Amino acid sequence: MTRTKNVICLLDDEFEDLELWYPVYRAREEGAEVRFAAPEKGRKYVGKYGVPAVSDLSYDELDASAADGLLVPGGWAPDKIRRSPKVLEFVRQMNEAGKPIGQICHAGWVLISANILRGRKATSTPGIRDDMENAGAIWLDEPVVVDGNLVSSRRPPDLPEYAKAFCDLLYGRR
Repeated sequence: MTRTKNVICLLDDEFEDLELWYPVYRAREEGAEVRFAAPEKGRKYVGKYGVPAVSDLSYDELDASAADGLLVPGGWAPDKIRRSPKVLEFVRQMNEAGKPIGQICHAGWVLISANILRGRKATSTPGIRDDMENAGAIWLDEPVVVDGNLVSSRRPPDLPEYAKAFCDLLYGRR
């Protein structure tokens, strides 16, 4: 029997609702336990379109050794999320361990601030293409880009390809 995969999804107010929930539900369908980590444990955070999510962990409780994968939703939340030194250290540890990291749309800001994009192929919303390239990423205009442990995507219409690629990587099918 396969061990349950533990996935962390970073959270703050003004996340893009579909970019948070679609990959979370897809990973849960695969059998993963997905927990939300945010500045405060047990607090309700609200997406851009009003859909709430409640945090299971605080950023202070993040532990890369206990996580198998990481999801970072887009929206305006990534601009807040990337200001946490604890989050940036967690992202770096996940990357160094080669664990799957999924990011979509503006979530690239978190990876930029964690300084893990240099020389990596990635995509994002075209609005932060310059940011991604200035951080050293090789930016591609494709629905999903997989480079090692990094899975990136542009925007909500790309969610089916993105969520599948993340789950395939998480479960060793890629």
